[in-house]
Amino acid sequence: MTILSKLGAAAVALLMFAPAHGAGLAEISNKDAAAGLKEALTRGSQAAVAALGKQDGFLRNERVRIALPAGLHKIEGLMRTFGMGKYADELVTTMNRAAELAVVEAKPLLVNAVKNMSVQDAKAILMGGQDSATQYFKRTTSGPLTERFLPIVAKATQKVKLADKYNEFAGKGAKFGLVDARDADLNQYVTRKALDGLFVVIADEEKKIRQDPLGAASGLISKVFGAIGR
Repeated sequence: MTILSKLGAAAVALLMFAPAHGAGLAEISNKDAAAGLKEALTRGSQAAVAALGKQDGFLRNERVRIALPAGLHKIEGLMRTFGMGKYADELVTTMNRAAELAVVEAKPLLVNAVKNMSVQDAKAILMGGQDSATQYFKRTTSGPLTERFLPIVAKATQKVKLADKYNEFAGKGAKFGLVDARDADLNQYVTRKALDGLFVVIADEEKKIRQDPLGAASGLISKVFGAIGR
């Protein structure tokens, strides 16, 4: 049995156990249910990558913009007081530019996650909460995405003079509990924030499809998610 047919069978099998709002799936074929789910996940993830993987995708989006950790705000304030604000701005801009470059690499990994979806994953997504697909992506791709993002981020930040200073100050802050230990290394911090931002936007795309399936670009997506909502 192919992955596509397995996902379709999973969608129909859900009808035996699903709550009333999933009854509409009975009107959809196995093939359509599987194809609609896969298309929705692919489109949503690609839209998120497209929105973030461009200039200002992170920097001008207040919801995902990467700022310096809270524990370093005092140091940033002092820099601005003494006329060194441009260096702080350069560091923040570089962090966000690094995230914008790195997130482009997410596309093939997200698509692969859809292709490798199990029957159990399909069940959880079709009948799960508003962010069940996002949680699936987070669970299956966070490790590989971190590995893919990190060298790209490192290459971008090594050009900034304050990168080493960040590690010095953040490292000291971590020792005194002023900075989260996970944020003590600049490249690790930016990589983690880039992942966080990506999943925030993927969740937004998933929510759009679930709340307005008729507004989806594909009639098949509308058919599947509209049926789940009935």
